Amino acid sequence: MTIQFNCPNCDAVIAFDDKHRGKRARCTTCGQRLIIPLTDGAKPTKVKPPKEKGEAVPGFYRAVFFDSYKLFNAPESVTGLVFITTAVCCKFFVANRNYTMTIPGRAYSLDLPIPIGHVLHIAAWGFLFWYYMEIIYSTAFEQETLPEAIVGGLKGFVRLIARSLYMCFVALLIVGLPLIVYVVVSEVTEARWPALFCMLIFCGVFLLPMAIVTLAVGKDLVMLRPDRLVITISRTFWPYLVTAMLLAVAGAIQTQASQYDRQNTAAATGHLLLNLTVQVFALVAARSMGLFYRHYSSHFAW
Repeated sequence: MTIQFNCPNCDAVIAFDDKHRGKRARCTTCGQRLIIPLTDGAKPTKVKPPKEKGEAVPGFYRAVFFDSYKLFNAPESVTGLVFITTAVCCKFFVANRNYTMTIPGRAYSLDLPIPIGHVLHIAAWGFLFWYYMEIIYSTAFEQETLPEAIVGGLKGFVRLIARSLYMCFVALLIVGLPLIVYVVVSEVTEARWPALFCMLIFCGVFLLPMAIVTLAVGKDLVMLRPDRLVITISRTFWPYLVTAMLLAVAGAIQTQASQYDRQNTAAATGHLLLNLTVQVFALVAARSMGLFYRHYSSHFAW
């Protein structure tokens, strides 16, 4: 006879032979430890994992600040660098290529927007977000060069862009949830607390790298719990701060990098180089996130 029940953490369906009732087990979907219930369909009891004091792998800072050049000079990284450069040039030159098609009529004309630039711009960022995730994952598991950019044809390319944009949206939603609540409450009550607003923005930005690492390595939205993010950061504060600062630098430079808008050649070249510079810092930041997991995985709450 089989005992079937749902995981108390991810709600996945689990089945064991009834001879294992009352024993400890682990959900194969999310890894939750539990006690197999005595009857079919009963709710299992969660079991807290034993606290383990793992040791960090040394060499994190050297790997980040001295060995990151391997991303750029290894022959295996050429394909990835070409893909990144192509994506940057695409969003740089087409971001403002939006058009309007006018359909004339007897009484009035209809202006139909054709946002080609916006669509391609978002698609380019979607590809870049996906590739950052691949860099984090491959670096976390000992790869020192850029991973191969295998997109699986047009359908696969569209799918990975949609998935990466969705994952980034969820990460931003999770870390920015307190800020969203504050904005809603302040609008309803018409009360403003500037200090709290700034603090919530800072906390959201500070938590973002941990959320990205969790999604890139764990590849499961169920693992994206705020308490786990905070616990891991508290255990590895200084190396995590380095990772967060590298991402912040890339973001700060990106805010100054505008897209092509019929500037003169010198100005356009300067802005394009600035966009490419952003990617240098973004690649190092992505590698640092992978290294952060590689060296401090024993301290991760999940």
